[in-house]
Amino acid sequence: MTRRSRRLLTTATAGVTAALLLAGCGGGDGDKSDSNGRIAGADTGATTSASPSASASTAAGGRPEIALPSDLTYTFEWAKTGDAKKDAVLGDTQQFIKAVDLAIVNQAPLDKAYRFYSEGLAAAGSQKFIQEFVDYKDRITGTKRYFDAKVQINDDGTAGLVYCEDQTKAYNKSLKTGKTQVTKASKDDYVLYSSLLHVNKQGVWITEKLTSQRGSSVCQP
Repeated sequence: MTRRSRRLLTTATAGVTAALLLAGCGGGDGDKSDSNGRIAGADTGATTSASPSASASTAAGGRPEIALPSDLTYTFEWAKTGDAKKDAVLGDTQQFIKAVDLAIVNQAPLDKAYRFYSEGLAAAGSQKFIQEFVDYKDRITGTKRYFDAKVQINDDGTAGLVYCEDQTKAYNKSLKTGKTQVTKASKDDYVLYSSLLHVNKQGVWITEKLTSQRGSSVCQP
């Protein structure tokens, strides 16, 4: 399969967790690729190399500062729940998503920002996902939309999160040619994610397991 016909999936890893079985939401599957060029949850943006604005430095509280190129934008349709823990899970998951995209922009499979927000299977899967972009010299541009988030705080202190991604306006961009491969929207541009998180000593919610299912009926418009 050629690079231009390859669909790249986002930070999906194997690993099923009972904590993710929220009402009305399905589980996930492993990494998949399909025949068109649209990404599946990946992220990138600008041109053939990361700009200074697309770097991670240490922000207040020891968290990495995540600044991405202007041609990569996000819409998080995640309303605050009013529960401090659940809102923190949503907030730190947003940062994790952006941090993976930053690693792709930087072409750095071991970028420190996404590893700040993940470990275990989720970190390993993210590294593999980022490496695919490095190998193909691609990044992502456009807009990624996230919606229908459901959070559950478990009795053992972990959290389960299920959410949808809309990739209809996000595309692969070649770092070699600078060209963006605009593809026709399809049901496969909607991805269901399930994640398991725990809070560390610094109060950061860490994603430890992540699964995805492309084309899930749960996320279809």
